[in-house]
Amino acid sequence: MQLWVGLGNPGPKHAMERHNVGFMAADVIAEMHRFGPVQKKFQGWLQEGRIGGEKILLLKPATFMNESGRSVGEALRFYKLGIEDLTVFHDELDLAPFKVKVKRGGGTAGHNGLRSIDQHLGPDFRRVRLGIGHPGHKDRVTGYVLGNYAMGEMDDLTDMLAALAGEAEWLAKGEDARFMSDVALRQQETER
Repeated sequence: MQLWVGLGNPGPKHAMERHNVGFMAADVIAEMHRFGPVQKKFQGWLQEGRIGGEKILLLKPATFMNESGRSVGEALRFYKLGIEDLTVFHDELDLAPFKVKVKRGGGTAGHNGLRSIDQHLGPDFRRVRLGIGHPGHKDRVTGYVLGNYAMGEMDDLTDMLAALAGEAEWLAKGEDARFMSDVALRQQETER
């Protein structure tokens, strides 16, 4: 069993913000892989399903980003899972828009959701980094991250989310390199 967490902020006003792309990823995975109904658990929304042969618990913390670790920690403890069973989907300033990279461990790069999870559980969880690009100057980061995706970005956003959900079986199997390469290939095909 694995716990996959999409990071975001709850509420309709945050729904289309770049900072909420982790929530978007969780929603598309749940829909594409026909996960069960949403349950209110662990200070968030939980759905259960299977991807390939793996049982996946999909959690969207409702705690707001800076308290995500509380929700994630509760779920891990309840299911007696270890940090190696945790995968977190989050927005990444240091990646070009719509690029998808996976890594285990590392710093938080100022991301409050990652910082909260790190404080509660340590840094050694797997991260699916969803590129949002950088606005160019650190003074513009907050407004950019909390800004909505532009209309001109919607096709690329949809393609990225569909690609990662479509290739999620590789992630479930722990084949991160294959997942990244197949997501990138799928995105290239949709650009043609």
